[in-house]
Amino acid sequence: MSAKTVYLISGANRGIGYGLAATIAARPNTIVFAGARDPAAQSLKDLAARHPNVHPVKLTSGDKAENEAAIAEIQKTAGQLDVIIANAGISKQYGPLATAPLSEYREHFEVNTIGVVVLFQAAHKLLLASPTGSPILAYISSGAGSISAYYHMSAGAYGASKAAANFLVKVLDAENPTLISMAIHPGWVATDMGNMGAASNGLPQAPVTVEDSVAGILSRIDGATKEKSSGRFWNFKAVKDGMPWDVPTEEIPW
Repeated sequence: MSAKTVYLISGANRGIGYGLAATIAARPNTIVFAGARDPAAQSLKDLAARHPNVHPVKLTSGDKAENEAAIAEIQKTAGQLDVIIANAGISKQYGPLATAPLSEYREHFEVNTIGVVVLFQAAHKLLLASPTGSPILAYISSGAGSISAYYHMSAGAYGASKAAANFLVKVLDAENPTLISMAIHPGWVATDMGNMGAASNGLPQAPVTVEDSVAGILSRIDGATKEKSSGRFWNFKAVKDGMPWDVPTEEIPW
């Protein structure tokens, strides 16, 4: 029997994170730690009932004690950690920068940017000791964080927090010779969060399904290498539908 691959997915109770957890859990030889603010969420209870290789863990983005406790649980239960998919994020404020509440900027940075720092600081010793020799940290970013391919959504707090975290992906790549560190744009996905953004921009719903997003994200993570994958901002797939928010290339410009 081949060795198991151990994943930690944050924000795994719904949306893209849940889709990733469910898809990976159905693969052979995987162990999935499904991180969520509420690990007792019904979605995770049901997933763990179907797949005994799923372990819900309490993980609030940016909470140092919770992140450290989650990693300790992974070490105790699985003894290793090979792939982190840092998916937890918020996007809940739309409107001009001139009148945006400062509290919204602070909260978006706390969750979407500092959350990555807290998670890596808690996990790095276990992650970098992965028996694969090439551990992965995949940050679920957003095209909204691209400066070069800027698309105006009136989501300053969200976009800025994602752009800042993208920079940290480059830092992690440079500082850790064996770590495959990448940012991935998941598409504008029809989740609660994505549809809120769509409604705020006059669309009936976001254009990408969770299934397509998850398949695209995993196509970037599966088989990733330091040389070809790390320190880059990947598109879930090149989209050539001609919409102003589409990026028709395999990578998203920073």
